[in-house]
Amino acid sequence: MKFILLLLVTIFSTSICKAQKKYATITGSVVSANDNPIPNVSVTILGRTNGITTSDSGTFTLKVPATLPFALVYSKVGYSDVQQNFLLSVNETEYTTVILAQKNIENNTVTVYADPKRNDISTIKINPKYAFVLPSPTGGIEGMLKVYVGSNNELTSQYSVRGGNYDENLIYVNDFEIYRPYLVSNGQQEGLSFINAQLTQNVDFQLGGFQAKYGDKMSSVLDVQYRKPKAFGGSVYISLLEQGVHLEGVSRNNKFTYLLGARNRNNRNLLSSQETKGNYQPSSNDVQSLITYTPNPKTTIEALVNLSQTKFTLIPEFTQKTTSVFSPVFSANLGLDVFFEGAERDVYNTNMIGINVKHKPTKALTLKLLASSFNNTENENYDILGAYQFGDRDFDKTKPTFGQIINTLGVGIFQNYARNQLQVQVSNLSHKGTYSRGKNYLQWGLGIDHTSITDKLQEFELHDSAGYTLPLTTTTLQLKRVLNSNIGLSFSRLTGYIQNNYSVGGDSTGLTLQAGLRYNYSTLNQQLLIQPRLSMAYKPTHWKRNFIFKVAAGAYAQPPFYRELRLPNGTVNTQVKAQQSYHFITAADYNFVRRSRPYKFTAEAYYKAMPSIIPYDVDNVRIRYQPNIPAKAYAMGAEFRLFGELVKDAESWVSLGIMQTKENLTNDFFTNYKNAAGEVITRASTDRIVTDSVRQNIGWLRRPTDRLITFGLFFSDYLATNKNLKVYINTITGTNMPYNLPDNPKYRNGLLVDPYLRVDLGFSALIIDAERSKRRSHTPLQGINNMWLNIEVFNLIDRRNQISFLFIKDYANNTFSIPNRLTPRLLNVKLMARF
Repeated sequence: MKFILLLLVTIFSTSICKAQKKYATITGSVVSANDNPIPNVSVTILGRTNGITTSDSGTFTLKVPATLPFALVYSKVGYSDVQQNFLLSVNETEYTTVILAQKNIENNTVTVYADPKRNDISTIKINPKYAFVLPSPTGGIEGMLKVYVGSNNELTSQYSVRGGNYDENLIYVNDFEIYRPYLVSNGQQEGLSFINAQLTQNVDFQLGGFQAKYGDKMSSVLDVQYRKPKAFGGSVYISLLEQGVHLEGVSRNNKFTYLLGARNRNNRNLLSSQETKGNYQPSSNDVQSLITYTPNPKTTIEALVNLSQTKFTLIPEFTQKTTSVFSPVFSANLGLDVFFEGAERDVYNTNMIGINVKHKPTKALTLKLLASSFNNTENENYDILGAYQFGDRDFDKTKPTFGQIINTLGVGIFQNYARNQLQVQVSNLSHKGTYSRGKNYLQWGLGIDHTSITDKLQEFELHDSAGYTLPLTTTTLQLKRVLNSNIGLSFSRLTGYIQNNYSVGGDSTGLTLQAGLRYNYSTLNQQLLIQPRLSMAYKPTHWKRNFIFKVAAGAYAQPPFYRELRLPNGTVNTQVKAQQSYHFITAADYNFVRRSRPYKFTAEAYYKAMPSIIPYDVDNVRIRYQPNIPAKAYAMGAEFRLFGELVKDAESWVSLGIMQTKENLTNDFFTNYKNAAGEVITRASTDRIVTDSVRQNIGWLRRPTDRLITFGLFFSDYLATNKNLKVYINTITGTNMPYNLPDNPKYRNGLLVDPYLRVDLGFSALIIDAERSKRRSHTPLQGINNMWLNIEVFNLIDRRNQISFLFIKDYANNTFSIPNRLTPRLLNVKLMARF
């Protein structure tokens, strides 16, 4: 009886203990970096072997122990594991969203991939971590892009793609379109790029033939996604040019996440070596934040905020320029000395806020509502007076006149004056959705933009040569150029798209089709644009080698925003129609392995027919359009790229582009006529009725962005005895480009900008790693995961590349062109730490 009683007590006690065991519940979803659900992800408690897997919609529900700390591990083949730590109360229900990063077993740096169900069939995917080690004066994500598309100005973050200008590139950050300043005329005035590489998770760069879901531009798309933090962390970097810090973290219940970044850039060291000597005071700073709130597994609310300001002050003193080629008449080295009075003071303020609400009512359906407001205020003020002398410069060091102008060809003064104010306000409300069923992936969108622009222009240029004001008249005083206007514009645009991605044989094999239609209507010129786009990718499943073949064709239109509307005299033409182009692309990707190292080779040929464009001139980074001159153009070429480990465990890439782009100005032609002496004179004219003349159409001319060959190389290596000591080489070169003489149609393309060649060198050394910091429990650096020291040598070969021209007249009224040069060799030091 005692034994039976003891057994009953034991069973009863065990039952009570089991009944008193405490549990909580975790409900969540697992998604990719692009917010697409990931099914069949293993979810286990750390230390246990059994667990559950996510459903087709990427969701899961799991009972977990309460009042005790534990960790969940999320894992799937092809993705990096993620671990989350929890401490929950009894009967508490926790909601969480987990982002799994896809592993790239082919190349950790850059990939051209075909994920036709979710992405464009041809996308360059960039790892943002290399933005911090790539030696480049501009740095950032745009500095990496220039390796692929070329560059001719290291002072700007702007880039040209396949013959397009700076205004033809789309930039998105977390689905919000980003705008850039408009009054900036040269790279010296530029500040920070909008994109903060410290906050960036994914970067997709598409060079043409992009899908209908992307907006209304003609050249490229840069699609940036900021990351969603998983734990507390941050980073800080300090250099002679730029400083930055960022923090990130999650709330205890994982419903809130935050990203916060602050940067400051000062290009004084970079500009102090410019040809124009003086007091440079450039400064640019910004603050960005991305806050995410997930009230439940089906809903996510995101807020993106950016506040930035750029100031540029220049008090010039003097400049000395020398060139050996002014004209066929003079063979000596000719020089120009200019002494200045006055100053330039510019201020650019940009504010942006965007709200994105995403809801997944079912596993197959995703709905987004986006609202954003962009405000840009720019003030450009300068009043600079210059007195100049030019002629033969003495380079004989044995003479007391060494370095001086000894044979004067011209003297004069000039004054540049401006009081410009521009304010741009763009508000957007849009909806986007996706629906996945079987082999179909349907996407659609609808949006409305409202734009308000206020522009006050007050500019003039005064040129006085040898006592005469130019242009010379005997009755009145005339200035070379005068702009005086007060413009206010307000208009709206309706946009939308629908497209379907259809996969035959899965995401990575077989045939994939993408078909879409995009429309745009602007109240400014009452123009409706319909743009069909189609692409196809095919991967032979029976081939031993890994090839993907791709073709794409589509219509692309770019409605005028503001710069395209403004005439050279400062007025605007609101009836300007959209520029239009048609893309035709064929490409092939080849993945292979050599010496146990992964490589990817891509080849792409393209043709862009542009039946309606607005011709323009490029002066430094300022684009001046001619909206009253109808024109057509084309761009054609081929691009070849190789990505891989040229040195084991060190990623590199090489890019080669061959291109030709030309334009035909419809109303631009020569007229030949006889003067009173019977001499035949040739002039440019836009008047087709000329007495005693023979009209000659100018025909096809090189566009300002025409560059036959571009070559880019990023190469990384390390010491054989220590992989923590690394070297990086960044090389960009390109053949010559045409330069248009301002206000002179006859001599369009009359000058050439010299070929661009630049080599930047960087060294990196790991001075603190995670293990070493953990050993030193009493050091203030204990919390640092790693710290790197970078030394960069910009423009290693000290080549002064040319960017534009300055025009000077001599006593005989002959015009001479003097090249404006870019930066010489410069040393930069950068310290980076992550915690």
